Amino acid sequence: MLTFEPTPVADTEAHALLSEYFADRARDFPGPQGYRTTFPTQEHFTPPAGVFLVARRDGAAVGCGGIRRIDAGEAGGMRYELKHLYVRPAARGGGVGRAMMTELERRAAEFGAAEVVLDTNASLEAAAQLYRSSGYRDIPAYNDNPNATVWMGKVLD
Repeated sequence: MLTFEPTPVADTEAHALLSEYFADRARDFPGPQGYRTTFPTQEHFTPPAGVFLVARRDGAAVGCGGIRRIDAGEAGGMRYELKHLYVRPAARGGGVGRAMMTELERRAAEFGAAEVVLDTNASLEAAAQLYRSSGYRDIPAYNDNPNATVWMGKVLD
């Protein structure tokens, strides 16, 4: 059974998942500047500003992800950003990433979000497919993340 546990980003297990995520990104990142790692801080992931979740299957940590409130978009309304969505390689292909996105969107809506946005890199083709099949569409850049080449958003119902 897959469950989602709100977890401080500095928690040992959350930090280990984030470290794996950043190591994966750094290893495969295109371009000469390399991947720039920035560990999240707790104030962005404390309700109602946001939440960070650890996904567990039968008690074992299999992934993580978070949402955090950011400035309103052009359409107005409260906007949350999806951050650090990661699924351990052994758990990929089993729906964990999609389930995590659905849960994070649900929690963003509970916090009052009208929209969820994310940034990614064009080299992450599988991630882009997941985002697009989950209803995300290309939007103008909303931040200056040096790792991002694609920005996407989804209006919540």
